[in-house]
Amino acid sequence: MTTTVLYTILSLSGLGAVAAMILYAAAQKFKVYEDPRIDQVEEALPGANCGGCGYPGCRQFAEALVKADDISDYYCPVGGNDTMKEVAQILGREVAEQEPKVAVVRCNGSFQNRKRTSIYEGPSSCAIEASLFGGETDCQYGCLGKGDCVEVCDFEAIFMNEETGLPYVIDDNCTACGACVDACPNNIIELRKRYKKDRKIYVSCVNEDKPAAAKKACQVACIGCNKCVKVCPFDAITLENNLAYIIPDKCKLCRKCVDVCPTNAIAEIGFPPRRNKRRNAKKESADQEQSKNQS
Repeated sequence: MTTTVLYTILSLSGLGAVAAMILYAAAQKFKVYEDPRIDQVEEALPGANCGGCGYPGCRQFAEALVKADDISDYYCPVGGNDTMKEVAQILGREVAEQEPKVAVVRCNGSFQNRKRTSIYEGPSSCAIEASLFGGETDCQYGCLGKGDCVEVCDFEAIFMNEETGLPYVIDDNCTACGACVDACPNNIIELRKRYKKDRKIYVSCVNEDKPAAAKKACQVACIGCNKCVKVCPFDAITLENNLAYIIPDKCKLCRKCVDVCPTNAIAEIGFPPRRNKRRNAKKESADQEQSKNQS
């Protein structure tokens, strides 16, 4: 009896040893080498896993950075230039400094400026409403107000303003990850160059309808009058499909376009109050003249 038990134990031990050697050999043959720098780069990244870099998460971004021969086109919007410099130092490569960006909402169609002409009774989702319904106003381009952009933001950088019905971006929290941009079905959110003191000049409208239809749908719609294009000394404004667009890299924030816009479609944010009353009076006169022409 004792001998049988002993043989059993020895047999099982032998089989275990053989299995262990087989597993070890297989592990050595099929093992995948992983560059230790991946862990170092991942540790340097902010760990937000927001996808703003174009990869599903920081780990995948770190792998791409280590494998790339040139990382000049890679950028982590959350960590910014400081993080990319640290990554470049780990990898022994150089990276170009990029200008920071911030999300802006290119729609000023608030409850006051844009009348509701219908009622949507489906699920509270911009994506679903956009696919099934043109919106509750006569402007099919503007904000739908269901807050899809708010839901996808991991940094509490955007919220829905109850008074206007529009999303509002908190510049100090915005990392320019682009999640809100991707979530908006009407493409009204854009990442633009971040100027000092968070000053902004941009056309807060994406309506491409003809002037009369655009103005009827929203009081502050761009009507493609071309006045801003003519007055810009830096060729920073284009006009296409009845819609003006200010090119961030060319704009010098001179605000001359703001003064001539007859519908107040150009957003002017972060600037001190106007001191020149003549400019304001001239703008009011232009607004009145435009109203007469429309009627």
